Amino acid sequence: MMAPVEIVDLVIEARWLVPVDPPEAVLENYAVAIDHGRILDVLPQSEVAARFSPRQRKRLDQHVLIPGLINLHTHAAMTLLRGLADDRPLMEWLHHHVWPAEAQHVSAQFVHDGTRLACAEMLRGGITCFNDMYFFPGAAADAALASGIRAAIGLITVDFPSNYAADADDYLAKGLAVRDQRLDEPLLSFCLAPHAPYTVGERSFARVLTLAEQIDLPIHLHLHETAHEINDSMERFGMRPIERIRRLGLLSPALIAVHAVHVNAEEIELLAQHGCSVAHCPSSNLKLASGIAPITALSARGINIGLGTDGAASNNRLDLFQEMRLAALLAKEESGRADAINAHRVLHMATLGGARALGLEADIGSIAVGKYADLCAVSLNDIALAPCYDPVSHLTYAVGREHVSDVWVAGRIRVENGQLVENNAPGLIKLALLWQNKIRP
Repeated sequence: MMAPVEIVDLVIEARWLVPVDPPEAVLENYAVAIDHGRILDVLPQSEVAARFSPRQRKRLDQHVLIPGLINLHTHAAMTLLRGLADDRPLMEWLHHHVWPAEAQHVSAQFVHDGTRLACAEMLRGGITCFNDMYFFPGAAADAALASGIRAAIGLITVDFPSNYAADADDYLAKGLAVRDQRLDEPLLSFCLAPHAPYTVGERSFARVLTLAEQIDLPIHLHLHETAHEINDSMERFGMRPIERIRRLGLLSPALIAVHAVHVNAEEIELLAQHGCSVAHCPSSNLKLASGIAPITALSARGINIGLGTDGAASNNRLDLFQEMRLAALLAKEESGRADAINAHRVLHMATLGGARALGLEADIGSIAVGKYADLCAVSLNDIALAPCYDPVSHLTYAVGREHVSDVWVAGRIRVENGQLVENNAPGLIKLALLWQNKIRP
């Protein structure tokens, strides 16, 4: 007897499907069956009728279907500071422009509004999950939930007061309260987010490490972003930042080292030995003249790498297709090898690499049975993309975020035919202009 046809919520049929795992697989004329937000099956389109009766069917005849992109490092609310004080060195930009603006304007409402704007931009660009680090994480969490995007909310810690908290203990207490209040939200996860070795002291790091071990959270930390950071650490502590945090016990599989631009061979070995992940942010590093991360060497040692946009104030786009292209091209230049990091490897960084860093690889990052249906459809039906010999090469070197047609998060449509669903784009632009008038120097 034939098995009965199963009723499911949605079947998506695509010209190409790139699952990311197994590596370098490209499936032609395949379909994904989705029910209750998760992937029930991945199968040839010719077998769908005999297996499934979908309540809804989506045909993508000229598209490539990929896992939703994962932005492994950003400061989402800083969309409201996009373009503020551009073309300045990092420390001048921070000390004389960004931090003063934040001290004057950052509030729960600022974070909520800026994060809503960022979520809309990211969703339209195929990003279905972002790893955030900013003040007022509860406001960021609420904005992400309202937008229908998946988010890893950073519980920020620094050793100086802000509009959000008085000291490191206050940051951690407020952050943990945010986590406790939202533990049952399936679209949210959490990270401990000590800002950087130059803003967090030994006592605060010790508390972060204890909490990370007690409640099993990743640690999201800026590390070795600039030569200035390293020189400052040598003057203050007599050692480079990675050695300092190694002595404090923070090197572990829980660590997401953001930037890792200025790492030598011994430090790469340390990151590899301790199973750390790296969040590679090529656009931000170039814009702030921080340098080029040695991702070929990092990758060769088996270090897990994800891609991040950083904040819109230092990029100025929350665009992972741009980061994919830059990551691939810079790896070729930095290593002197055209085959250093190929297109499949970069797509892995933008998807499963980010998921692994966040401890979410069982649920997202690839198109696999049992995972959440966090998916991105990219239309290749464009004169600028013709002809197409290799869809994955196109994703890295030719596609722009404007080619994203449809986006699903946990099986729910969030972008349809290039337009946001359940998100008031004109209203968000108006909101951004209101903040611009308040912040304008």
